Amino acid sequence: MARAVTTQRKIAFTALAWIIGLAIFFPILWTILTSFKTEATAIADPPVFFNFDWTLENYTVVQERSDYMRYLWNSVVLAVGSTIFGIIIAVPAAWSMAFVPGKRTKDVLMWMLSTKMLPAVGVLYPIRLILIELGILDSKGALIFILMMINLPIIIWMLYTYFREIPGEILEAARMDGATLKDEILYVLTPMAIPGIASTVLLNIILAWNEAFWTLTLTTVDAAPLTAFIASYSSPEGLFYAKLSAASTMAIAPILILGWFSQKQLVRGLTFGAVK
Repeated sequence: MARAVTTQRKIAFTALAWIIGLAIFFPILWTILTSFKTEATAIADPPVFFNFDWTLENYTVVQERSDYMRYLWNSVVLAVGSTIFGIIIAVPAAWSMAFVPGKRTKDVLMWMLSTKMLPAVGVLYPIRLILIELGILDSKGALIFILMMINLPIIIWMLYTYFREIPGEILEAARMDGATLKDEILYVLTPMAIPGIASTVLLNIILAWNEAFWTLTLTTVDAAPLTAFIASYSSPEGLFYAKLSAASTMAIAPILILGWFSQKQLVRGLTFGAVK
């Protein structure tokens, strides 16, 4: 029997959720507001929240100084490209672990996840030397591969969790009907796991989009994404907070819009298999 939840407890949990949500969103809101201020207002003490003269000057300066669309295109290519290749590799890997389990499956999964605990700077130097030797240091292809490998353990873990919720009897019935291994994965397993795959894709795009360490250290001009676009507004003369906030707002706007319109799909995928 489900435990009854009192009205007071519902109100308390709702209020707590709103407080946590607003606390998380406040830095984003402050960045957006600062992008419409002058530099003098941006560093005013005490800080000015809403009562200031709004201006679009910072966005105009950013557009004139930087090629925003080029940075945006690079971010889209890196995020989408690394996600597509990651899914192509992760689906068969997660299928084999979920439906052909071995004694070492859990060990392999833990080993893959443990690679995320390695400090990125620990392997930066050898990876950079390899890319320089191959002549692909500032290339989209090299960065797509690196971002894919960084997020691959998470992709496999998530897909493995979703695939485990699918009854194995369905796949056995498909095999009895003459389905090949390729047909089983493409036409039976994948369509049933669409919610889980969709949420995995969305999460990986967000992770790749926000990746700053590798994109800043392995790019200069040609493959530089929006993280480099933001970093370009940090100069030896100091930080121009209003212009930096405008650049940051332009960089996060696409991913915020994507997250807003896909939130239902993301929640559906993250709760996939939770209710029987």
